[in-house]
Amino acid sequence: MKESRFNANGQQPEQTEEVINHEGKPWNWMLFPFSSVRVGQESILAASVGYGVYEINEFGEWNKLGAGMPENASVNRLQLHSGVLHACTSEGLYMFDEEEWVDTGLAVPCFQYRLLGGTGYAATEYGLWAEIRGEWQKFACPEKRVYDFMNLPQYLVVAHESGISLYDRFMDEWAEFELQRAVTSLSVFRGYLIGASDKGELLVGDKRGRFDRIRFSGKFIFSVVSIGIDTYVCTDHGLFRLSQIQSHFSLLSVKLGVPVTDVELHDGRLYMATLFQGIQYLDI
Repeated sequence: MKESRFNANGQQPEQTEEVINHEGKPWNWMLFPFSSVRVGQESILAASVGYGVYEINEFGEWNKLGAGMPENASVNRLQLHSGVLHACTSEGLYMFDEEEWVDTGLAVPCFQYRLLGGTGYAATEYGLWAEIRGEWQKFACPEKRVYDFMNLPQYLVVAHESGISLYDRFMDEWAEFELQRAVTSLSVFRGYLIGASDKGELLVGDKRGRFDRIRFSGKFIFSVVSIGIDTYVCTDHGLFRLSQIQSHFSLLSVKLGVPVTDVELHDGRLYMATLFQGIQYLDI
């Protein structure tokens, strides 16, 4: 696999000695802990914690998308739906429109956004919200800080500050799984509901209403991301692919040595947001 790293000027480090600071590292290694990465048709979009959103164009040039975004906003996640970019921030949900950020009207801390069936849903400090007829309304778990959610054929799954809530559409009932953990990320792996906890654990549902908590050799898991048939696990030790042999779950290394917070696949290239080493990619 071919791998590379972008620095502040969108070029590989060996090409840009002039951007090396007194400690011998490109400036974005230290100042920019990246939290999210998305890939559009012509550019890479990267969000940092406390330093805004950047676009890397086809020429490798970095451009800050700062107009309209509050200066003190921390960007938790980026989402790109039908070419429209949304930023989930500590100051609310923003949409990028005509070269500037526009307040969507949801002015509470936001952690996730998804467009489902033409309706926008947002995970926030005060529950899961839905945009109905142009207005944001509380939709589920109003007393919980919600970090992520998934829409499955039979279930709506909500990850929040104390566990997981699951709405069964067929039974019209909610089931609550209080895990004494905040669940910050959700996915499905081979029919198992999985998640990442704020303690760095992998949470795995046993399909009988219980969840196992799994630690992998001291690794701290930031998030789980399913892309196609693969599920990637972003950790402080690098990027891994989740595997299962019988009932045993394991991690297969993809990229070691850098804390990876988010991953995106586009045209055979795996893009990674890292805490200390910019935006990296692997050709797979």
